[in-house]
Amino acid sequence: MIKAIRLGIRQILYEDMAFWRNPVAAFFTFVFPLMFLFIINLTFGKNVIERPQGALNLSDFYVPMIIAFSVINSSYTGLAMNLTISRDRGILKRIRGTPLPAFSFLFGKIAHNTLISALLVVIVTGIGSFLFDVSLPTKTALSFLTTLLLGTATFSCLGVAVTTLIPNADAAPAVVNASILPLLFVSDVFIPMDQAPSWLNMVANVFPVRSFSIALQDAFNPLVGSAGFNVTSIFIMSAWLLTGLFTAIKFFSWEPRK
Repeated sequence: MIKAIRLGIRQILYEDMAFWRNPVAAFFTFVFPLMFLFIINLTFGKNVIERPQGALNLSDFYVPMIIAFSVINSSYTGLAMNLTISRDRGILKRIRGTPLPAFSFLFGKIAHNTLISALLVVIVTGIGSFLFDVSLPTKTALSFLTTLLLGTATFSCLGVAVTTLIPNADAAPAVVNASILPLLFVSDVFIPMDQAPSWLNMVANVFPVRSFSIALQDAFNPLVGSAGFNVTSIFIMSAWLLTGLFTAIKFFSWEPRK
């Protein structure tokens, strides 16, 4: 087990090197969320939104949602597409034939995405604090970190799991985007859903995107008097984490589809 972890750490270093040598991947992972952050906050940041605890600037609402989008984009979208392309090119099959344990390979992939997500969170939080006067989640730091780790793990496992539904690399963008974009629009990520139909909110509540976004909003909300833990959101994300993990272990394919 110790050897597998050591090899997994080396895999993290390899993944990091490969990531930064691909400027297109780095651009869409970092610049895309930051572009949304600036456009939305410069346009709507000074507007006010009503929450159960009181009125908030929209900046306090959008910064945690951009963090949610950044983590999902890196952990789910990026990981699913990367694995599918590697599978179709026969890279996964060749890796499976090496002494590198499957655990070490997937550990390296998921851990690297976690580190990239953490870097994105630091950048987005820093910009939100310095440029848009967003309160840092100091008194809710524990719930903030717990939500981030659980969310990253959940969407990473789901990213691996969704590759079982993708027939080939050409279909990857369509399948991945079709499975995540509608949820981003109905889960308090791009649009506040306070005025949405109740049935739409009920549907969104079933999926982990809404839970992740709401839990981050609670952690960033300066009017929240408690530690900021959203038990319902944590339960829903945990259920999806176990579902994704089971699917990935049971059905993940190392060989190109016929």
